[in-house]
Amino acid sequence: MTLTKDSVLAALRTVADPQSGSDIVTAGIARGVTVEDGAVRFVLEIDPAKAESYEPVRAAAQAAVQALDGVRGVSAVLTAHSAKAPPDLKAQRKPEPQGPQRVPGVNHIIAIASGKGGVGKSTVSANLACALAAQGQRVGLLDADVYGPSQPRMLGVSGRPASPDGKTILPLRNHGVTMMSMGLMTNEDQAVIWRGPMLMGALQQMLMQVQWGELDVLLVDLPPGTGDVSMTLAQKTVVDGAIIVSTPQDVALLDARKGIDMFNQLHVPVLGMIENMSTHICSQCGHEEHVFGHGGVAAECRKLGVPLMGEVPLHIDIRTTSDNGTPIVVANPDAPQAQVFHDIARALISQGVA
Repeated sequence: MTLTKDSVLAALRTVADPQSGSDIVTAGIARGVTVEDGAVRFVLEIDPAKAESYEPVRAAAQAAVQALDGVRGVSAVLTAHSAKAPPDLKAQRKPEPQGPQRVPGVNHIIAIASGKGGVGKSTVSANLACALAAQGQRVGLLDADVYGPSQPRMLGVSGRPASPDGKTILPLRNHGVTMMSMGLMTNEDQAVIWRGPMLMGALQQMLMQVQWGELDVLLVDLPPGTGDVSMTLAQKTVVDGAIIVSTPQDVALLDARKGIDMFNQLHVPVLGMIENMSTHICSQCGHEEHVFGHGGVAAECRKLGVPLMGEVPLHIDIRTTSDNGTPIVVANPDAPQAQVFHDIARALISQGVA
């Protein structure tokens, strides 16, 4: 049997709504059903106060759809209740304009990227966003790392974004930064199992359907590597520049070169590189040690002809403050390890890209 929206709705009708006594489709809870290449996604619009009691309903709905023939993956998300039923996002799509487009109200977009995971790209993104906000900039941060969203934890943001009209999504805000992340739409331990088309659709929605307001700069924390999300961002949106984050070690630099080459091919200017975990200074004796080597990113910048924007030390305070939801530039703005982010922020402002 061919997998269709109707067959998905039929499966959802087998799941009962504990509040109304009818099924979740008839009760108007199951909405926004899309089916693309075997990947199914839908939302359950509920009162946020009832999220915990509806988690078994979400799990049952996901299992009912997963059992259908031809299903490759299912994303079922609990989201906030809206008085007005949101239309099917797929049904309301208009023909996409040709070429990269500006995000309404956003003056500049900067992509924060890395060739490989584990180099601290998200930590750099959160601290740089807060540093720009501390300089008086109107800053947004889009956590586009769909498979591993970490910005809600790093910025100390929780709760589900609301959609008052069923068309636009209201982002959350903390430390002077307006933030949106897929991590706000799913449970913290829930995996996002999506293929390319769903990833690209989610990115487009988070860019164009989020009410960002007037921003001087929107930082986009990209997934590691050179995959669908990075390509879609550059092809569909005007990106004013990209910053590549890498550790000094050779393995990280090998992948960083590929990231730079990707942006060159997509005609996105590379603003520079940031060397993260550059050096470690012992808090007990003051001994400085280059755990991952030193100077590798600076040498790579000279080779590639791009600026070295800063060297961020390997310091426990950067890790602990990020884990606690208050990045180091907010928790201890005068600390030496915070100053590097403020310096980068001032450089971006002076260049006119933030």
